[in-house]
Amino acid sequence: MRTAIEMPTLRTHRDSTRSPVIQGSPSFDWVMTALSALWVGGLFLDGWAHTHGRVDDTFFTPWHAALYGGWLAVAGALLGVAGNNLLHGARDRRILPDGHGLSLLGVALWVVGGPFDFAWHEIFGFEADVEALMSPAHTVLALGMALAVSGPARAGLRRPGPASWWARLPLVLSVTLVVCVLTFFTQIAHPLANLWARGPAGGSGDSVELGLVSFLLTSAILAGALLLLVRAGSLPAGGAALMLAVNSLSMGVVYDQGDYPLVPALALAASGVLADLVRAALRPASDRPAAARGFAFAAPALFTLCYFAALAVTDGIAWSAHLWLGTVVFAGLAGWLLSYLSFPPRRAA
Repeated sequence: MRTAIEMPTLRTHRDSTRSPVIQGSPSFDWVMTALSALWVGGLFLDGWAHTHGRVDDTFFTPWHAALYGGWLAVAGALLGVAGNNLLHGARDRRILPDGHGLSLLGVALWVVGGPFDFAWHEIFGFEADVEALMSPAHTVLALGMALAVSGPARAGLRRPGPASWWARLPLVLSVTLVVCVLTFFTQIAHPLANLWARGPAGGSGDSVELGLVSFLLTSAILAGALLLLVRAGSLPAGGAALMLAVNSLSMGVVYDQGDYPLVPALALAASGVLADLVRAALRPASDRPAAARGFAFAAPALFTLCYFAALAVTDGIAWSAHLWLGTVVFAGLAGWLLSYLSFPPRRAA
């Protein structure tokens, strides 16, 4: 007997071994992606307020209102669908479309993390600078947000059969939002939040060493996200450009040492276009591991190279050629090494 749950964007299927699974439609993924984008946008708005001195020692701010408003929108959509499916007979834990169950867990973490954050501020005071990124309460919120906004990605990866470019877009955007959450909470290492190597020649040894390690971390985050999509066969034409453009333009918002870094942000967005051209030329896939490794090297290397090119035409590069060219190579190597996790060598029969 086939179980049907009548929802505008849902359909269900049953197999012989598992209880009914609600198979969401691309339109539902689009709704959740849009609401998730509003939520992550609230995160960056709050980050901008913190890095630009627009906050005081109070929990109730317009920036928190935007942030928690995004959470309420995502929570409301998930709970509304779950409640409707319960009314129509859904049982067990399968009350949400396949892939979105962990999103509800992520939303629930904010039910715990929000009061935890408020209590933390009351007991220990408000965080300053890097403390705001490392606070245990904020770590809970970061995990919850990442779980919640990745729902369309999980749904897209689990949906059987080929998908059109438009149908794959929520998957790419969802992964992009997760990347944005990761780079936001590691912004101490992101080049656009710090503009490493900017200015005349020189720079302290500590800043150079921190900058070098930072490029490796950011490259690993970006390359890992792209390789996930490549392995799943879900990186459409323009996907790398979209991911890098959204992430780069967002990360420029938290730069706090002057005007918005428009030229470097646009350069990093352009590196995504170059990465798409490399992808089209190499055609990386699960059955083409060598091409996947080439793409994994090229994408972060181009990202880093475009960043230094932007510095060269604006304020100059403080690092020597030995340093910045070596950084480009090592960024590529970070992606190349990650490719062995995504595409492990085949064992001999």
